[in-house]
Amino acid sequence: MPELPEVETTRRGIAPELTHLGSTGAIVRNARLRHPIPENLDSLLRGQTLFAVERRAKYLLLRFPDGSLLVHLGMSGSLRIVPTATPPAKHDHLDILFGERALRLRDPRRFGLVLWQSGDTPHPLLERLGIEPLDDGFDGPWLHTAAQGRKTPAKLFLMDGHQIVGVGNIYASESLFRAGIDPTTPIGELGPRRCARLARCIRETLHDALAAGGSTLRDFVGSNGSPGYFQQQYFVYGREGEACRKCATPIRKRIMGQRASFYCPRCQR
Repeated sequence: MPELPEVETTRRGIAPELTHLGSTGAIVRNARLRHPIPENLDSLLRGQTLFAVERRAKYLLLRFPDGSLLVHLGMSGSLRIVPTATPPAKHDHLDILFGERALRLRDPRRFGLVLWQSGDTPHPLLERLGIEPLDDGFDGPWLHTAAQGRKTPAKLFLMDGHQIVGVGNIYASESLFRAGIDPTTPIGELGPRRCARLARCIRETLHDALAAGGSTLRDFVGSNGSPGYFQQQYFVYGREGEACRKCATPIRKRIMGQRASFYCPRCQR
């Protein structure tokens, strides 16, 4: 599933190319995503200028004068800028048109969504989201305060979007390894110094992933069709049985919250 680095990579690719361009409408080939694409999307967008491309958690927000288009890439979606005349492939469900260019949504599993929100009111899906881990407000003191009294395992806390958005399974595993913290450790047991180290490692992991264009798992590509390469830097994720890059101990896997968690039993305490 595209996580924060993949979505932010997509946003950074789209924004400089399409911001301030006028939309000439939309072509909906298959409206049956997780939620149906609005039937009147073509008329909603036609003649409106895209004035900003923003990200909140794993959602992209395409801002227009009359409202915002909320886009989630689901399990396998991607957005690419292509010439409007480019023939669509099997899973290319939507084109948002900007003259001779189109922002094309490809979603093989059809678990993404494209929703319209009129005016300036935030969409209900965004109302209960937690802090952005790349914002200045996310640091050790914030994490220590938020963790107080909680028995939730550190890994599951990092993946709770009501607390911290966009970290996801891959980057939670990698951040905990960098911080030297066992994923099963109750988050409330971390003191100020360990919280500061974990917050720093989360930010560093996400910045490194952004620099590499995100991770390519299954179908993710950036807005120009290029894959991400951060998976080549993984310390633990997907490396069960392989030697730890720091101490050579075999990496282990356990299931937490129905997701695979990878860790080094020697480096993470």
